[in-house]
Amino acid sequence: MLITRHAEARAVLADPRYVPPPVRQDGREGTLAWLRAHVSRFSTGETHAARRHLVVERLAALDPAELRTAARAMTLERDGEWRGVPTAVLGTALGVKDTSAVAAAASGYLSGEESPEADAAVAELLGLTDLPAVTLLLQGHAATEALIDNALQHAAARPGAPGDAPGPAEPGADVEALLRETLRQDPPLKATRRLDTRTGDEVTIDLVAANRDPDVFAEPGRFDPARGDTPHLTFGYGVRPCPAPAHALALAAGVLEAVLTASLRSPGDGAHSLHGGSHR
Repeated sequence: MLITRHAEARAVLADPRYVPPPVRQDGREGTLAWLRAHVSRFSTGETHAARRHLVVERLAALDPAELRTAARAMTLERDGEWRGVPTAVLGTALGVKDTSAVAAAASGYLSGEESPEADAAVAELLGLTDLPAVTLLLQGHAATEALIDNALQHAAARPGAPGDAPGPAEPGADVEALLRETLRQDPPLKATRRLDTRTGDEVTIDLVAANRDPDVFAEPGRFDPARGDTPHLTFGYGVRPCPAPAHALALAAGVLEAVLTASLRSPGDGAHSLHGGSHR
């Protein structure tokens, strides 16, 4: 069943009878399959609650404001080459200075697509840190970079961009507005799945459609950073919301502040600055 309406999506996400589809439990220790069987994202009930608690504990020690500052500084140090910055900054905050294996390990984290490269990367990360930290790195990697990429594309498409992008005087408010509307209209994760434990039916929630439901959002197809806070479902809702929205937004905002400020200083090279240059 496909759900596209906002109210129906909220109802499913708030109902504990709907759980993530099961993942295989027989993976060899240290592999991607083993990892997926041992993280909170793909677990249910008390097991999910216990695993999520460990992740939340790790997050409690991280200050989003410090993540934002560090992401901005690293992006500026790299002359706007921002790809890899969110993962590097989060890794450093978690005590993982070498995050080079994250991309390979994250490649099949959501899909379950296994490969020797992903297994080797998972094993490498588990040798560097604990499971909650690995969970945060993998969950944040692709989603945060996709959010930044989508936001930059919207910033570039705005009239007068990059000249109307956030300036040095007050970058924070404009960047946060840009991110809020990007999360609503162009979420990095387009859909999420649940299994109905009563019927065995699989439910797919189309997050793009639910975030553009005309019953909830005026002119839903128009990208409007001035909307303010909206009840988008990009960070989930109900039983299993994202545990780290503030941290993800802080990392994205720090990168955007640096990239958009750099694009103002070098308008002739705006496309390079806005899209991460050679790392695209």
